[in-house]
Amino acid sequence: METALESLPDLNDRYEISDAQVREFGQNGHIQTLNLLNEEKVTAYRRVISEAVDRFNKETRNLAERDTYGRAFLQIMNLWRVDEGVKKFVLAKRFAHVAAALLDVENVRLYHDQALFKEAGGGPTPWHQDQNYWPLATRKTVTMWMPLVDIPNPEMGMLTFASGSHREGAVSDLVISDESEDAFEQYVRQHRFPLVRPAALKAGDATWHNGFTIHNAPGNHSDRMREVMTIIYYADGTRIATPQHQFQENDLKTWLGNKTPGSLADSDLNPLLL
Repeated sequence: METALESLPDLNDRYEISDAQVREFGQNGHIQTLNLLNEEKVTAYRRVISEAVDRFNKETRNLAERDTYGRAFLQIMNLWRVDEGVKKFVLAKRFAHVAAALLDVENVRLYHDQALFKEAGGGPTPWHQDQNYWPLATRKTVTMWMPLVDIPNPEMGMLTFASGSHREGAVSDLVISDESEDAFEQYVRQHRFPLVRPAALKAGDATWHNGFTIHNAPGNHSDRMREVMTIIYYADGTRIATPQHQFQENDLKTWLGNKTPGSLADSDLNPLLL
């Protein structure tokens, strides 16, 4: 196992982000970074992440037996805590440097990772805002969404953004559900946000979106798994907000060490990355 870990490619070199990309992220709430990992590196880490997903996935129901959330994807979280190969990926400085540049901060902390594997025939991911789950007193948050396989067209489950929707902050307490789909669909239409999504992404490309950017994804209409790994970052120095509902209370206990609201969000689960 040690030899296999040592053979994994290093991910601590820099990927240069331009001033124009930083401005685009600030304006639209999302950007793309092409070839963030080359084919050799993403292939090596895809194997590690997929094996970890297979080991720790607890979903055994057929798609037809699940609710909307369950049909959207297989979701396995904080794999960095249980697999050393995944840990090397999640704590990579290459990704953290991009996150810090986009947020215009010196350092970022990890909130948590998520493997989001949308099965062949899997359902759509409803409109939502990620940060509705997070009791973090900041707008400086960003999620990296990296496909581990090629996504040749949007109908394999491509992430879709309501461009500019992050500027108002939280607009609803609804979490991912049929209700959030309906409410955010109406909000997006009323505000006429442009809907933006890549036409295609290669394995190792990535999108990045602000925690308040409204987004969704269609179902997976292909015959293969849409394998995606995500990492959520926030600015160092962020304090914990008082939870506004049960989902934020759960996140406080699960991802922030159950620290006291008002204190720094710096538990052992949230390491500095640079």
